[in-house]
Amino acid sequence: MGDAGQVTGTAAEVYDELLLPAHFNQWAPRVAKLAGLRPGMRVLDVACGTGVLSLVAADLVKPDGSVVGLDLNPGMLDMGMRKAPHIDWREAPAEAIPFADANFDSVVSQFGLMFFQDKVLGIREMLRVLRPAGTLAVAVWDSLENVNGYAALTRLLSRLFGDSAAESLRAPYSIGDVQILSSLFSNAGVPEIKITTLEGKARYPSMRVWMEADIRGWTLSGALDDAQFELLVSEAESELAHFVTHDGMVEFSSPGHIVTATKRAA
Repeated sequence: MGDAGQVTGTAAEVYDELLLPAHFNQWAPRVAKLAGLRPGMRVLDVACGTGVLSLVAADLVKPDGSVVGLDLNPGMLDMGMRKAPHIDWREAPAEAIPFADANFDSVVSQFGLMFFQDKVLGIREMLRVLRPAGTLAVAVWDSLENVNGYAALTRLLSRLFGDSAAESLRAPYSIGDVQILSSLFSNAGVPEIKITTLEGKARYPSMRVWMEADIRGWTLSGALDDAQFELLVSEAESELAHFVTHDGMVEFSSPGHIVTATKRAA
């Protein structure tokens, strides 16, 4: 992903295969519920990735509703299209949504806002394409210190490879503080928001799979060579062993915030 949170090619496949079950599948129904999605609605999913939330939304708005999945990354969109050709997949940045004003009944976004180049502009764009009285629901991760597995992995990366590698892993948690989050939405013209904080669990089949998911498919995609990756796995198996359960799974707390708002009538 790098600083922009983007992956391509085989990384998109790793993302879909490893990170969706480990992190993201559990959140899509929560975001959809808080957005109030129901049959007949027209929904935009911003920073949709391979479509985990888009698919849930499409099921909820059928038979007469529609869903657009928007993302910067063509590899992600190609995979989404293969899974769900009935969804309208569009390649575009959140800061320049290619739709007219007041075009959607609901705009949703799951764990993408942290990677927007201009977060305030991205929120303004989501608000712009939302119809009056429409619903906005945006999920972000909690602060890094509240995600114990990644806090520990960040310390390990810093020790092994320096602060630049560790900084990549901090990016998904950069707006987890509720005051920072509230300020972003206020500055974007959405002063009346509700922040719902929910517990989540990250689950991986093994330590190696966890490292593979991050190195090949998420924030550290392409950052380490093969030798560095093997060193990381070896050190993680020792230093992060307390996250391994009795059955060999890796599990740790992964809370997040869902910001919801209703667009005021003009």
